[in-house]
Amino acid sequence: MANTYTWVIEQLKCYPEKDGYTDVVYTADWRLNGVNGMYSATVYGTVGLVYVDGQPFTPYDQLTQEQVIGWVQAALGPEQVQVLTDNLAGQLAKLANPTSVTPPLPWAATAE
Repeated sequence: MANTYTWVIEQLKCYPEKDGYTDVVYTADWRLNGVNGMYSATVYGTVGLVYVDGQPFTPYDQLTQEQVIGWVQAALGPEQVQVLTDNLAGQLAKLANPTSVTPPLPWAATAE
């Protein structure tokens, strides 16, 4: 089964007013989930975002999660996005094929 990855935006921080606009996003709190069958792993973080005056501006109430995910990925850069995905892939592989286990103690009573 292949790993699947899903980006989620948890929270946005905004300047109430900047450069004549209201609710200008300057920070995004994000989470990247990885799933493979019954195994799941997550990495999360915060990234600063900069609105450049003169660039197209989307009012806060018209933002989409996909748009903000694009901003987050662009701010992180493709190399860091790959590092995060690789980190999740490693976590999922360890969950599926553990190198260490903790079985019950052999003298512990078993439920019948």
